[in-house]
Amino acid sequence: MNVSKHTLFLPLFFFFFFKYRESRGRLSVCSKLCYAIGGAPYQITGCAIGFFLQIYLLDVALLDPFYASIILFVGRAWDAITDPTVGFLVSRSPWTRFGRMMPWIVLSTPLAVLCYFLIWYVPSVDQGKVVWYLIFYCSFQTLQTCFHVPYSALTMFISTEQKERDSATAYRMTVEVLGTLIGTAVQGQIVGMANAPCISTGKDLNSTDLQGAPEVNITEPNVSLKHLRNAYMIASGVICSIYVVCAMVLFLGVKEQKGNYEVLTEPMSFFQGIRMVMGHGPYAKLVMGFLFTSLAFMFLEGNFALFCSYTLGFRNDFQNILLVIMLSATLAIPFWQWFLTKFGKKTAVYIGTTSVVPFLVSVVFVPSNLIVTYVVSFAAGVSVAAAFLLPWSMLPDAVDDFKVQNPESQGHEAIFYSFYVFFTKFASGVSLGVSTLSLDFAGYVTRGCTQPAEVDLTLKILVSAAPIVFIIIGLLIFISYPINEEKRQGNRKILNEQR
Repeated sequence: MNVSKHTLFLPLFFFFFFKYRESRGRLSVCSKLCYAIGGAPYQITGCAIGFFLQIYLLDVALLDPFYASIILFVGRAWDAITDPTVGFLVSRSPWTRFGRMMPWIVLSTPLAVLCYFLIWYVPSVDQGKVVWYLIFYCSFQTLQTCFHVPYSALTMFISTEQKERDSATAYRMTVEVLGTLIGTAVQGQIVGMANAPCISTGKDLNSTDLQGAPEVNITEPNVSLKHLRNAYMIASGVICSIYVVCAMVLFLGVKEQKGNYEVLTEPMSFFQGIRMVMGHGPYAKLVMGFLFTSLAFMFLEGNFALFCSYTLGFRNDFQNILLVIMLSATLAIPFWQWFLTKFGKKTAVYIGTTSVVPFLVSVVFVPSNLIVTYVVSFAAGVSVAAAFLLPWSMLPDAVDDFKVQNPESQGHEAIFYSFYVFFTKFASGVSLGVSTLSLDFAGYVTRGCTQPAEVDLTLKILVSAAPIVFIIIGLLIFISYPINEEKRQGNRKILNEQR
């Protein structure tokens, strides 16, 4: 009888709780958490792809580095078409009883999960590998865009209060960094338990020889390679399950506010929308600044596994090192949320982004030592947290500034967010494509126990020198970013008066 009472009481409690929240015009902790959980799939899959896809294509699928670079670059460059297109289509989507964004999220999820799983499957036909990975990688990027662009734009439609949106963004970034931690843990630990041994082949054997002459390998490495391929599929299956669960939580726990969909202008064409958002100065500077800083972290992310395996000599520990970085980043998100509210977002950008530079220098010049690497990696995670939080925390401010300057033109939030997502993915594609192609030119040996000196030098440049240069360029762009705390508060006051 007591169980029955509790069963009846809980729905009534949540009903009145949410009613109270809506009457107060604020978001509950439950709503913020459900919204934040929806961002985890993008980061979990993105982390797995960013850290492991390059080494997977080279050492597990046994692709030539040149073809691997084509797959990685084309897959991201494809987003040059899909991201703005999806953003435009979302902005033109009609309101449904589930909202405008939710149908995109729900319908794209099952297909995205299927394509993601097939990325980590090695087809039996060697001649068709490149086409296989190119098709499913591009398909996954398109379907992920159909999920993440509406989800990102949802920030503007869960509350009209700037403070509530900032708070929800902080929740989201915490969960998304936790998502990268989960992605690193699931992919790294499962794959790490089945790590195939390296092959001592001599200086005359390259990746093409390895694919064309499997008889040079002994039986044990071949068996281990099969186990490693199975481990990648198991890890992808676990991540796919998490993807579906997070999408369900988002759908069931978040409600879009229909009142925010009032469009005051006639729908514009696709290219008019592009010119409009990219012609807004603060938004363009924000996007370009984060494009370069994102490139810095993407170069570090995409090459760190190879750097740990070959340059530092921690082949069996790199997944644990990545886990330490993501754990540190997860713990640092609340600190950066406090910091940006206390000292402003522009100050947080400069402090947070530059704090990674000592790590980038020390990881190359300090002699290889596992304990020192763990300590330095934990410190680097603090800067990674800032790189996650700040771009998405500042984007609503640029959108609000556009609304203030263009009160007659509303309803284009999805376009703003689609270009933001595009530039993030573009940075990842450029970094992965350039990195893999550079390793090919340097003479990378697939599954080799050691690499030529040219490969070691290339990896040092890719994880240290190149990121530092991109960080400097990005921060120079941010100098001219006009939205400071005074401007942000002024925009907030104007928008509150207009409602």
